[in-house]
Amino acid sequence: MFIDSHCHLDFPDLVKDLDAILGNMRDYDVSHALCVSVELATFPRVLALAEQHDNLYASVGVHPDYELETEPTQAELVLLAQHPKVVAIGETGLDYYRLTGDLEWQRERFRVHIRAAKESGKPLIIHTRAAAADTLRIMDEEDAGKIGGVMHCFTENLEVARAAIALGFHISFSGIVTFKNATQIKEVARSIPLDRILIETDSPYLAPTPHRGKTNQPAYVKHVAEEIARLRDITLDEVGDATSQNFRRLFLKQT
Repeated sequence: MFIDSHCHLDFPDLVKDLDAILGNMRDYDVSHALCVSVELATFPRVLALAEQHDNLYASVGVHPDYELETEPTQAELVLLAQHPKVVAIGETGLDYYRLTGDLEWQRERFRVHIRAAKESGKPLIIHTRAAAADTLRIMDEEDAGKIGGVMHCFTENLEVARAAIALGFHISFSGIVTFKNATQIKEVARSIPLDRILIETDSPYLAPTPHRGKTNQPAYVKHVAEEIARLRDITLDEVGDATSQNFRRLFLKQT
């Protein structure tokens, strides 16, 4: 069995076909999925999905790409994270690829999320793009390793992966690892400890080979697992068992 550790089932491309998508998860042996929040305004619909389906979980947070007039507070995040189906804070982090200029607000938002995660006892889901050095620096300064979490949709090099692992974080691979030219990410998937790996779709984005260019969905996380098994020369069951156990240990506090 497999678990999709990061998807956006509340997005229009997916929620309109939710029954079929949940059925496809069963057909592909995907037992659970974590629906990730990107803004507080739409958090209620993320939470509603988790409340309505036993095999779905939710996170709460504001994506670094969302410029807001009113920033989320630590207290707000902690309060919303008290719901039993909310298993993580995020996604949060830094993104210097899409936004430019003075991004101190983005760094401060990231710090607020880390502090909320430590207070609530819920792990972090971290997004980083073109900002690895500052991301790792802030994680270290804020003692993010005290609560841990995951570097989602990992696209950095092995050095960054090892630094994140040293801080107590997991590394999650998306459909990008199946892309022919993703040599750097394949190296990371081949090299890091299996007990630090998660798999995800980030659906509706980044559909893996052989569905590249189509709308992604949680069922396709199985293809991510297949590529990791190939890269590591282990069985698909080994990848499924390990990544599912990693998910349960990190997000559900199950040993």
